[in-house]
Amino acid sequence: MKEGWIDFFKDYRVILLIVLIFVSIGSISVYGIQQGLDLQGGSLIQIHLDQPVDQGTMNKVTAVLDKRLNLFGVKDVKVRQSGAQDVIVEIAGVQPQDVASVVGTTGKFEAKIGNETALQGSDITTVDTPQVTSSSWSVPFKISTDAANKFAQVAKGKAGQPVDMYMDDKVVSSPELSSDLANGVASTDVEVSGSASSKSNAETQAKQIQTVLESGALPVKVNIAGISSVSADLGSQFKNGAIIAGIIAVIVISLIIIIRYRSPKLVVPIIFTSLVEVLLILGVASIIKWNIDLSAIAGIIASIGTGVDDQIIITDEVLKGNIAEKSKRRSTAVKVKIKHAFFIVFASAGTLVAAMLPLAYIGFARGASGIGALAGFAFTTIIGVLIGVFITRPVFAEFLEQLMRKDEPVSAAARKTTTGKKGKNKKGKKGKGKKGKGKKR
Repeated sequence: MKEGWIDFFKDYRVILLIVLIFVSIGSISVYGIQQGLDLQGGSLIQIHLDQPVDQGTMNKVTAVLDKRLNLFGVKDVKVRQSGAQDVIVEIAGVQPQDVASVVGTTGKFEAKIGNETALQGSDITTVDTPQVTSSSWSVPFKISTDAANKFAQVAKGKAGQPVDMYMDDKVVSSPELSSDLANGVASTDVEVSGSASSKSNAETQAKQIQTVLESGALPVKVNIAGISSVSADLGSQFKNGAIIAGIIAVIVISLIIIIRYRSPKLVVPIIFTSLVEVLLILGVASIIKWNIDLSAIAGIIASIGTGVDDQIIITDEVLKGNIAEKSKRRSTAVKVKIKHAFFIVFASAGTLVAAMLPLAYIGFARGASGIGALAGFAFTTIIGVLIGVFITRPVFAEFLEQLMRKDEPVSAAARKTTTGKKGKNKKGKKGKGKKGKGKKR
């Protein structure tokens, strides 16, 4: 029996599961678990486009906004399309007023000398780190060679005139044109500068200008249609409630298993398998930086629910194959029953994944608030089901098989079959048991 358990731990599926458990623990310890807007708190900003756009233009809008927020230093951000004229921006852990000027502006940059355009945002190649001194700021940037030649031609002979720099048709800076830039010689080094009421405000303005210049202009005018905030207190209450609900669920499942199988020892492997599935799902989320929000938690609950169902199916089939079988045939019968159980498990998993794929497709393709939540639910459910079917449940079946070998329930019919060597057989012939030694009278 000891050799059986040694072989169990040498099984490649068991080794893989142990490795994945340690990888998940390590990933969660190092990278943590990214909490979504529902749990961590933050802001939801609805951006309205000036006009309906096609899918290509919408993709550019969402890409530019996502780049701006990442450049601005926002770590947890989701930018989603909502229809053909709206974009939903979810930001966790950041106040909306800190990023409103970054996402609520078109970002159209233009420099004019007199009434003649000398530079545009598309001429910028790289943007350098902002320089802040007291309440003054400047953002150096480089332009292309062609743009530098054009600027030199427009600026030639206009030393001392202001260079009006516009951001979304508003003047942000009007430095005087120096003589070295008005001599007709091209220069690729330019800067936009300004001042603020304090150093902190100057740093904020400089960072915003740098972000907009570096990310480029949006292809269409935008404005902020609405801002809503989510308090982190709500997420804290939900997490506490989820922990309590989880403990209650474990207790209820344990009682059901004990009542059904009249064997407390089956509770531990089923509950342990479910907890491991939760750990592996969170490990995957940690590695791929997937936000755990309310929809993801719902997906985890759904996958764990199907996992418990599958384990009950496997347990029923193994017990059925372990009863009323001769000892030499019992192991083979159990394996056959496990294969039959996994046929049901795979069919059930395939049906569930097929049902989740349309939700995932809609969410990732459209990405509106609410529809995005469906995508999170579907994606997490699919991950949980795949982990269960290909990793945890095969190990559970192997464990259950080893457990049945250690404590094999034998029915009364099976005991008669295996203990009739010294007694009479069905036809009443002589046996060699105690009652069969005398002559037939």
